[in-house]
Amino acid sequence: MDEIEGGNCYWANMPSELLREVLMKIEDSESSWPARKHVVACAGVCKSWREIIKELVKTLEVSGKITFPISIKQPGPRVSPVQCFVKRNRATQMHYLYLSLSQALADDGKFLLAARRFRRPSFTEYVISLHPDHMFRASSHYIGKLRSNFLGNKFVVYDALPPHAGAKMLRSRSTQMVGLKQISPRVPAGNYPIAQITYELNVLGARSPRRMHCIMDAIPASAIKTGGVAPTRIDFPISNSDSFPANPFFRSKPNGLDKSLSMPLDSQRDASLVLRNEAPRWNQQLHCWCLNFHGRVTVASVKNFQLVASPENGLVGAENEKILLQFGKVGKDVFTMDYCYPLSAFQAFAISLSSFDTKSTRE
Repeated sequence: MDEIEGGNCYWANMPSELLREVLMKIEDSESSWPARKHVVACAGVCKSWREIIKELVKTLEVSGKITFPISIKQPGPRVSPVQCFVKRNRATQMHYLYLSLSQALADDGKFLLAARRFRRPSFTEYVISLHPDHMFRASSHYIGKLRSNFLGNKFVVYDALPPHAGAKMLRSRSTQMVGLKQISPRVPAGNYPIAQITYELNVLGARSPRRMHCIMDAIPASAIKTGGVAPTRIDFPISNSDSFPANPFFRSKPNGLDKSLSMPLDSQRDASLVLRNEAPRWNQQLHCWCLNFHGRVTVASVKNFQLVASPENGLVGAENEKILLQFGKVGKDVFTMDYCYPLSAFQAFAISLSSFDTKSTRE
């Protein structure tokens, strides 16, 4: 131990380039999350290892890699979108989100999230979890949900953790169920509304394109401007097992919130980001409505959509034209989902789930 603390051990004297290669093997774990104990062990070897670990384990916006579970709550990269795909199991009412590990439209992938559909008399609810076998709101793996209204044309996305200091928690029966098992001793478990999704009622049903409108209550409109910042969580207090580790290198901010989350969104004097779906164009030769998915979508479906910033944000030019989320069908029960900054994987997945449940367009 003395040799390690003094920095005189053999590992400490190893060339930094070789150290980087060794640690990248851990950071680049594909099929499963790297256990926190392994990463902490590497960081605790010596000072040089610790510095390299800090460099490798960065936010998704910077690294472009979904390495730890916290990455699913962080905004995606600004340049290249994160490519994922969703698999649906009709029999079990389950939906699974995977990170694409190749250019194939659907490969084995790395499991990220699971959602289970629950139908109630007056609404439909999707419970979203980090573990496919723990689809209960009282589970420590529960991270949020999507709930529809009776008509199935309006949805609200709820986060299990507050998106910013001062966020108001929805008091409901589901909140009480979550409270049966405290998720964190520092942050109260609950349901915090972070987004609203609305589909305009379509009298023609599947014969004409849908109109989709999203209000991202947890993201300021300025986030998509050049130099704009979206709230970024850097700690995952709901994780309490080695298989779903929190980021062990960023403990300076209370409750794992970045400084951009230090006050409620309302007091930041910035309106919420508003998104709308890109309007498809009628193709006279194919006799159908079409969008350019650049090869990422291969099957025509009313569920296919692309989201861009709405003119309501007061932005012009390229800021309103960039596709922030696109979702489309590639097989009977397989869909691609690509997203980028300022959306997170959790937010993108929840929005995509709403496309499955819009009553006017069953498939």
